[in-house]
Amino acid sequence: MAFTDFTLETAESQLGVRARAGDLFPDLTPAPVPGWLSDFLARGMQLALVSEKARSEFIVGPILLACREQSGGVLAIFSGQRLDVDPARGLQGECDFILALSDPVPRLRAPIVTVVEAKKNDIEAGLGQCIAQLVAARDYNQREKAGIPAVYGCVTTGEAWQFLRLEGAAVTVDRTRVYIDNVGKILGAFAAVVARSRGPA
Repeated sequence: MAFTDFTLETAESQLGVRARAGDLFPDLTPAPVPGWLSDFLARGMQLALVSEKARSEFIVGPILLACREQSGGVLAIFSGQRLDVDPARGLQGECDFILALSDPVPRLRAPIVTVVEAKKNDIEAGLGQCIAQLVAARDYNQREKAGIPAVYGCVTTGEAWQFLRLEGAAVTVDRTRVYIDNVGKILGAFAAVVARSRGPA
């Protein structure tokens, strides 16, 4: 079993977590959108319709680069990174993107703050997979002695972005989806995640 085998139901039953709807970013402030990102997305949107990989390359990747830029470079972005934490529980496989508060070196380092899963059409179908990746990220952080109170995830089609948070055994699925026509809100959500993960200044 691997991340891709999990549904929402099996993630809850096998990983001991419980999902519920909630408001992750009640006072979300949109972040400024860099000009280069707006230009890149305008050029890449048509190409991104082809496949999940194309969405990752032409929409998700550039947005995450902008997130790293706005964080002051504190984020490392790992693309196509394997996260093999507990194969016996199915917590193994490749993540589309992992964001960690660490130096951008070849080896993944804790703390992992966000995992992002790109899906071609169906966000709901990706929720179980993302939750399993969040559990793996939490366990990885704890094993590396870099535990943080919550780990965030996101399932995206490129056009729609659904954020999740794992805190303890509780998974909160944001009631509000953010859409590509408001990129500032997507950047703002990631900025909020980074700020919460870093803790008080």
